[in-house]
Amino acid sequence: MQRFVDDVLAVTKESVKTFTYESLNNTVRLINGVSALLLTLLPGKANILAGIQGWELTPTFRGPRFPRWMENGVSSFNQFIHELSVDSDLSSLEYSSGEEAEEYEEDRDEYEEYPQPPSSQSSGASGTTFTNYGGHQTGWILVSIRFLLGIPFRLFQLVFSGVSKRRVISGYQHPSQPHSPNRVPSLKDQIIHRATDKRRGVIEDLHLAMEIFIEAVFDVIHKAIHILISPSEAFGTLFGLFSSHERRVLVDNEVEDASVSSAPTDSNTSFRSSLNTDARTCQDVITELGYPYEAIHVITADGYVLLLERIPRRDARKAVYLQHGTFDSSMGWVSNGVVGSPAFAAYDQGFDVFLGNIRGLVSREHVNKNISSREYWKYSINEYGTEDIPALIEKIHQVKTAELRLRKLDIEEESNDDQLYKLCAICHSLGGASMLMYVVTRRIEANPHRLSRLVLLSPAGFHHDSNLIFSVMEHVLFLLGPILSRIFPAFYIPTRFFRMLFNKLARDLQNLPAVGGLVQTLVGYVAGGDSSNWVGVLGLPHYNMNDMPGVSFGVALHLAQLKRARRFRMFDHGSAYANMKLYGSPEPLDLGEHYGLIDIPVDLVAGQRDTVIRPSMVKRHYKLMKDAGVDVSYNEFEYAHLDFTFSHREELLSYVMSRLLLLEPNSKNHQVNQRVLRSRRKGQLSVSG
Repeated sequence: MQRFVDDVLAVTKESVKTFTYESLNNTVRLINGVSALLLTLLPGKANILAGIQGWELTPTFRGPRFPRWMENGVSSFNQFIHELSVDSDLSSLEYSSGEEAEEYEEDRDEYEEYPQPPSSQSSGASGTTFTNYGGHQTGWILVSIRFLLGIPFRLFQLVFSGVSKRRVISGYQHPSQPHSPNRVPSLKDQIIHRATDKRRGVIEDLHLAMEIFIEAVFDVIHKAIHILISPSEAFGTLFGLFSSHERRVLVDNEVEDASVSSAPTDSNTSFRSSLNTDARTCQDVITELGYPYEAIHVITADGYVLLLERIPRRDARKAVYLQHGTFDSSMGWVSNGVVGSPAFAAYDQGFDVFLGNIRGLVSREHVNKNISSREYWKYSINEYGTEDIPALIEKIHQVKTAELRLRKLDIEEESNDDQLYKLCAICHSLGGASMLMYVVTRRIEANPHRLSRLVLLSPAGFHHDSNLIFSVMEHVLFLLGPILSRIFPAFYIPTRFFRMLFNKLARDLQNLPAVGGLVQTLVGYVAGGDSSNWVGVLGLPHYNMNDMPGVSFGVALHLAQLKRARRFRMFDHGSAYANMKLYGSPEPLDLGEHYGLIDIPVDLVAGQRDTVIRPSMVKRHYKLMKDAGVDVSYNEFEYAHLDFTFSHREELLSYVMSRLLLLEPNSKNHQVNQRVLRSRRKGQLSVSG
């Protein structure tokens, strides 16, 4: 009877699984098909979709892309099951003979004798996997068969977990200690610390959730039927559980203490990591590629806590500061890896690299831990240029001066006014406008700006030549500003759940080509037809459940003011009295009229496909600077707005690096160092004589 019931339950369970999976798959196909139909009806999509590839400007013929589970060689559910069962499946290896363990250690030592370059360290685990693939292919097949055949036994263990625990504890020591001397390390131990993109999309999560739910429901049904068919055995089991309750609790506590003290790596696996979102940071990307990393926390004059990240080259006399734009972070400068990222390219050219992060994170980092959301987001572009960037650059100056003086103590002969290093700034979009505001205001205040050159990629500031969508936004902000500012102090995703959902949907947009193409086209419409890879940008890890960059309502209103005024000026507070108090005039300070104060070379770069900040607006900067006598250059590339940071553009990267290499260490400092060296040599000769 029991066997007949098990067969019926097994057939029913598989039928339910098949029906559920096919229903979900058909729903996904329907959504993708409707998206494809809508995509064919939308006009002007060809130019916008050209940027979704990210590498070339014109579409090329390419073969169909395999699903991610085929590329990885294993489906998401099988990967999940493997991660849960890898310890138990390989438990026999923990008690293998000493000779087998020694052979494994010898093989691993022989493999590790050959050092890996920095760019290949992140793939060390995968390299080991492929090295051992040929020898263990048969073993993995046997392990898979063994696991499938062991599923009924595992379900039985779940029913009578107490009995199972007693048998394990009385028979031998608990085998979950990862640092046991006889335990052979597995691949899971090697990659548990890896900070890679292991995101699952919403569709994959639904598949997995349905699998687990169906298994749980039929497991409960199986237990209930087993109790009804064999009540005596069930009551006997319950009696045994109650009789040994106190002893089991005591032993479980001892085992738990031992596992916590001996398995620190497993404690890092939390509920957040089980959600399989991509929460990598800039530090994760930099260190995974083998580059050094340093984090410096900077506090502004108004109490905001900023993160200044660094790829340190401490003895370098040339430094570069990279400033991101709207809805971006320092991740944008390293997201293309070693080959296509400006930060790594500058470091490889001998620069000390600093990555600035201005205010505007959902985490609301501030010295006042109880600051309200309305107070935190109460700022405009003014605070970027007069608070954030000054604090970040002054911190760079303090760090570089201290390090160079520590390494070259004889530099004390130099004047205190001399700067021991050259600092160049590379800025994108709103970061460029903030940097121009910083330089002009520092010159007006007669304070040093510490910079030697500016490279501005599609800088903001002038916006009157824009598309219809931006014009509509401008009027909405002016008409409904007093109301919207009370409801929406900033533009961001407010809750952790929806940020997690957004992070996962970004994966689905890449797996469903028609849906991704539809989103790419719609976002491109909002951006005025800009062909940037919007779908790829939405998948960047700084949009995660823990944090994300946002934009305050004051910044959006300031941009609307710039568009309406047709001038690059500071924030208009709405009254002559408020402006007079801050700027000394009834009107806000016009920064374009003060471009003559810029005393360093400026390189302006525009994108011919950029409809967010059109080339005509970048040329407006160029004309004002040229008329004011600034040493300025202008160049155009066939790029969209986000191609300057997100997409790999070899031509642009070469141009930016060529502008950086125009910097030379301070010639006066170099002459002083030469004099110091010559005096040292003369002193050594006189002593020896």
